[in-house]
Amino acid sequence: MTRALAMISGGLDSILSAKLIKDQGIEVIGICFKSYFFDEENAKRMTEQIGIPLEVVDFSVEHFEMVKDPKNGWGKNMNPCIDCHAMMMRYSGELIKKFNADFIITGEVLNQRPMSQNRQALNKVRKESGFKDIILRPLCAKNLDETEMEKSGLVDREKLLDISGRSRKVQMELAEKWGIKDYPSPAGGCRLTEPNYSLRLKESLERNGDVSPKEIELLRFGRHFVSENGCKIIATRTKDEGDRIKNVLTKEDLVLYPTSHNGAMIVISGKYNEEDKELAAKIAGRYCKGKDLDEVEISYGKFGCKFEGTLKVKPASEDEINKYIIQGK
Repeated sequence: MTRALAMISGGLDSILSAKLIKDQGIEVIGICFKSYFFDEENAKRMTEQIGIPLEVVDFSVEHFEMVKDPKNGWGKNMNPCIDCHAMMMRYSGELIKKFNADFIITGEVLNQRPMSQNRQALNKVRKESGFKDIILRPLCAKNLDETEMEKSGLVDREKLLDISGRSRKVQMELAEKWGIKDYPSPAGGCRLTEPNYSLRLKESLERNGDVSPKEIELLRFGRHFVSENGCKIIATRTKDEGDRIKNVLTKEDLVLYPTSHNGAMIVISGKYNEEDKELAAKIAGRYCKGKDLDEVEISYGKFGCKFEGTLKVKPASEDEINKYIIQGK
């Protein structure tokens, strides 16, 4: 039986491509990639809806090394889409033998993304993957040169599509036809496409030269500040965010809370001195109900441990916030 590996991003296009090939009587196995910047949760939900198995590949370390200095550069933010897609295709190609598969399918659509899915970019991705002869893009195949899979009869070209451009109308009609209801927005999934996240990551790399997996995870949360000593301070914005960041913190991290006013949780992760701690306390004062007072009391201590003591400080002024915040949001 003919077998294909489907690169499943977790978005709608990739699952439609898999369904299109599955409906030709071809066995389809989903391949999903996990890194520091995206995970497999959407892919799991999507593959369940069309009844195909999913293999999760964690390539976090190699992917991050590529993100730091991508051969083909970044997109609008720190998203190295061309290099990322080529890396995923290379990994998928290396799994061909393991799964005794015949070819690879992707959900890419010609001209859907102007930088990474124009004809030149699609050809570059195929070439740099090292497996260009076994890659099929079912949603836009009729707009591209015929592949060996179509020429040999493994795949019926007449049953493939000719989608092009940024409109999602055809994809949404197919999703309704096939009963695929639970799918994310086109922009969701990769944190590297988010402007604020990319700004924080770039700043951390420029300041430290490298970033640990824990630091990468912390970039997701709150407002970020950097002291004059290069100390990172994070102020959570909501209770939910405060609850989620606790899953990343360890006893090495210092946390600060307003003692008598509701407000943000402040985190110092990494080395700090007394000046840094005082600045963090002032930031805690700025993001609490007592921000207009001349003095507020801030408790501090290592995460998960009994608090060490308190500081009385004047809440940070707007000028101080603007001086140390990485982005003005």
